[in-house]
Amino acid sequence: MKMNFKSIVLLSTLAIGGFSCNNFLEQEENGIPAHEPKANLNMQVTHHDGAPFQTNESSNQRYYDSPGGPVMMQAFYWDVPAGGEWWNTVKGKLENWSNQGVGSIWLPPASKAQNGPFSMGYDPMDYFDFGDYDQMGSTETRFGSGPELRSLIGEAHSQNMEVYADIVLNHNSGGQLEANPYTGTDTWTKFEPASGKFFRTYNDFHPNLDANNDEGVFGGFPDLSHVKGYVQDWLWKSNESVGKYYKNDVGFDGWRFDYVKGFGPWVVKEWMNNVGGFAVGELWDGNANTLKWWVDNTDRTSSAFDFAAYYAMKSAFDGNDLNALNNDMLWKKDSYRAVTFVANHDTDEIWNKHLAYAYILTHEGYPCLFYRDYEDWLDRGMMDNLLWIHKSFATGNTSILHVDNDEYIARRNGYNGNPGLVVYINNSDNWQERWIPTNWSNRQIKDYTGHSNWEPWTQGGTWVKIQCPPKSFSIWSTK
Repeated sequence: MKMNFKSIVLLSTLAIGGFSCNNFLEQEENGIPAHEPKANLNMQVTHHDGAPFQTNESSNQRYYDSPGGPVMMQAFYWDVPAGGEWWNTVKGKLENWSNQGVGSIWLPPASKAQNGPFSMGYDPMDYFDFGDYDQMGSTETRFGSGPELRSLIGEAHSQNMEVYADIVLNHNSGGQLEANPYTGTDTWTKFEPASGKFFRTYNDFHPNLDANNDEGVFGGFPDLSHVKGYVQDWLWKSNESVGKYYKNDVGFDGWRFDYVKGFGPWVVKEWMNNVGGFAVGELWDGNANTLKWWVDNTDRTSSAFDFAAYYAMKSAFDGNDLNALNNDMLWKKDSYRAVTFVANHDTDEIWNKHLAYAYILTHEGYPCLFYRDYEDWLDRGMMDNLLWIHKSFATGNTSILHVDNDEYIARRNGYNGNPGLVVYINNSDNWQERWIPTNWSNRQIKDYTGHSNWEPWTQGGTWVKIQCPPKSFSIWSTK
């Protein structure tokens, strides 16, 4: 959910066994061996400082199963251009994203909202209008028309990518005034959507005969009451429900649940048990135990954005103390259910993003890229290189080898024949070197970022000296 200010989060633990994120979890948690990685096609491109980056060579290689697993792209930012062209804009990006290893995209709330052609979708009015009905001041949404959305989803599927819908279940907006016997006032709770589906009255919001309130109210909007059977039927239970229509008719593969602090985790559990797909919840809380509690109380049907990792990275990279990376994080407690991220449409506070992306794309969890970071703000060669490293080597569990104020070194221990990697982050002003233990005996290794030209051999006892440039990172694996 976007707040009223602009602020100044699994799968990669083991080798992926199938494209679907849910198949991945089912296969790996049941111990089914993953597929062998396909042939690596790679070439060298040059970073702005002249150092070579390793990247994927093929210009028409769609996303494919890889040892490190998929990466998610948040395919929007706050206040994307209005005018109904966003679905077409995203569609035009899909081939490149897929080529680089992005396996899924998260779209903004796609249905008609109170602010019509200007809304970012977080004030939902008609869940079944994707830009097909003339209401709330327009036919198209800010992002485009219903046919354009379906075309985007079809193209994503042709690129072997999954598509996640942003679902706002806590509240609604855009209703008409009606006399409300539970408040003794007139409330904006009468909804008669042009789609003809999911009409609502004061009985479907708090307070009502069955419940005065639930876990949270957002911004004074009418607060949906999920204990009501009518609301449950329309959201997830019936064959005509929002969830089943989005999944079975429109083609969405999963869900990003907005503002889950506003309702109990049982709501997500019920949705997932009735509808299925992938799920991640926006529980804006930096406490890893709270995030784990929420995931567990969805019966582990949903992941959560790893806000604990987000705040630890901010402290580490902007606060100049890498010891913060020792903090507890959701990916350390439940890597299968942690979606890690560096920025999103609500919060964009980390300044040293290159170090943060090096962290999430080499560690456990399901990494999520922010559209503007990839498309507009950060060095594309660096990002594509990190994506290539992620899908090539980011396998196995994690061993933290060294942490101090300026240096952080961790090892991914590899899986199913994949060698894994060692990541070295240096936040000091000078080159650093350090001896570290690896899983590789008598093997030559190299830095796949090109930041170091060393290609040392590990000793028989697996130890080797590696180096890292100032305010940067190096990532090592076998040649």
